[in-house]
Amino acid sequence: MLRPGDKRGPEMPEIAMIKAPAHILVVDDEPQVRRLLRRCFEGEGYKVTEAGSSAEVIEHLKRASFDLVTLDLNLPDIDGLTLAREIRSRSPVPIIMVTGKGDTIDRVVGLELGADDYITKPFHLREVLARVRAVLRRSAAASGAAADAPAPDGDTLTFDGWELSPARRELKKPCGTPCDLTTSEFDLLVLLANNANRVLSRDQIMDRLKGHDWTPYDRTIDNLIVRLRRKIEPDPERPTLIKTVRGVGYTLTADVTRGRG
Repeated sequence: MLRPGDKRGPEMPEIAMIKAPAHILVVDDEPQVRRLLRRCFEGEGYKVTEAGSSAEVIEHLKRASFDLVTLDLNLPDIDGLTLAREIRSRSPVPIIMVTGKGDTIDRVVGLELGADDYITKPFHLREVLARVRAVLRRSAAASGAAADAPAPDGDTLTFDGWELSPARRELKKPCGTPCDLTTSEFDLLVLLANNANRVLSRDQIMDRLKGHDWTPYDRTIDNLIVRLRRKIEPDPERPTLIKTVRGVGYTLTADVTRGRG
């Protein structure tokens, strides 16, 4: 505190915390497509790295971290679905599949493997940008919620032997080992656990998880449910934890208890 007669020293300039731009890995076997997306993303202030093969992708993932991957399914050395599985085994980084394939099976399989969105060529750059921004927003919101949460001593949700910690973004199996979930899968499970034994419609789930970034024909939630069941159900084909209420939506049927983690 300054006293009368004290001289104030020189003002220290404020140091603004500058957030680094999102780093996007563009994966496509066509150089012209990579250049097009690079110019588009860099024009919006994003940092961009290119890869034309799965081998390049793996090398980039070893050397750097990314905020989002745009992934083409037609690659020269390995198919994109296999690569998506490999990426997802290494990192929860959001994936947007950008491909010339319009086959519905590829779309569903891609989403089940962990892709966060899917765009079919030929595409409009405005659509690509809108989807990229939406996925980055959801990812940032999930990360921000984790950072702002009261970490290790927060509430733990326990059901059927599973331990779910929203604060730590962690799920433990009944045997005590961690269960890896993508950001979307984790957020869905937290939502279901917080509303245990209550039926949530697809619209309610989509609004909670994606805001307004969806259409009435969006199958993301159904695919997320399938992926989540594969990870927590004893028999995903005959689910006992996450039940489908035909014509309405989904519900977590287990009794959930809260405790301090």
